Amino acid sequence: MAMSWYEHAIRRYEHRRWTTDDNRMVRPFEWGLEHINGSAAHDDPRSFVRQYAQHAIANSDDWYATRDVRDYRLDENNVLTFTSTVESPWPENNTVHAQFFPGKKIGPAVLILPNWNAKWHGQVALCHWLQRIGISAMKMSLPYHDRRMAIGHERADQLVGPNVGLTLHANRQAVQDARACLTWLEQRGYHRLGILGTSIGSSVGYITLVHDLRVRAGGFFHVSTYFADVVSQGMTTNHVWEALRHDVSVEELREFWAPISPMPYVERGRGAGRNTFMVYGKYDPTFLPELTHEMLSSLRRHGAETRTLELPVGHYSLELPPFSYVAGYRMFTYFLQALA
Repeated sequence: MAMSWYEHAIRRYEHRRWTTDDNRMVRPFEWGLEHINGSAAHDDPRSFVRQYAQHAIANSDDWYATRDVRDYRLDENNVLTFTSTVESPWPENNTVHAQFFPGKKIGPAVLILPNWNAKWHGQVALCHWLQRIGISAMKMSLPYHDRRMAIGHERADQLVGPNVGLTLHANRQAVQDARACLTWLEQRGYHRLGILGTSIGSSVGYITLVHDLRVRAGGFFHVSTYFADVVSQGMTTNHVWEALRHDVSVEELREFWAPISPMPYVERGRGAGRNTFMVYGKYDPTFLPELTHEMLSSLRRHGAETRTLELPVGHYSLELPPFSYVAGYRMFTYFLQALA
């Protein structure tokens, strides 16, 4: 069917926003076995990663379990720092930074997980809106982002990149860091906990939700199935796929990165009874609508009663008014009800 003028306008906006980032690099493909308990000299890296991923999925409770954190520190600007329970080769990435926005009284609290390559001040407005409606908020920097960015890098290429093992390691770290933030909130008296994730933050957030029973509600902007599907088909990750496509197939990558994908946990029935609300764009060129629909269909097949909101937007354009107002109002209303 011919594209409507409206859809054409949205897609032009998405492409224009995508081209404003001129620091994307096609980095070399690497297996990265040294990041997943292997050796860079292994003679069959495919087999090693496949077995590692299968074991991680089968034992995901242990793989995502986090150790006790003993060095939480909240400074005068309400910035929480602590040492990540997952150690990476970059020291600057091993200190987690999260900004706390306390409500007027101790009650419900929501952990916010931003989008890929979000800046330190990104999503502060969301935190302030949650504060205004009586919900405390904590915004966590994802691994390799802003204050955690590896020296010499301008983007979080380790969290989503052509290094297979490092991408597994970094996303595992993101989930464990999120769970450590939830522990700090719980220690401060916040027991009605929620998670709000955007883009890759929604992937990390959903995996956190299904592995942490303390999370009562999950709100997600942009929804998809497998990590590999987004990387291989999405507009914003085409430079990553360009580095991968000569060495691995989509089917292989889907298997290798299954532990850091939401879909396998849905297919195992995990999280079916959890309270979730998912917002997505009808014209999203990054989290393709067909992937979103596949994810939602699987959720419903496994008994989940997730709430959904489809808006006539793309990935970036969800930030534009009036769509941002509609999405924000519905999301805040959802959390008020779910964490009441």
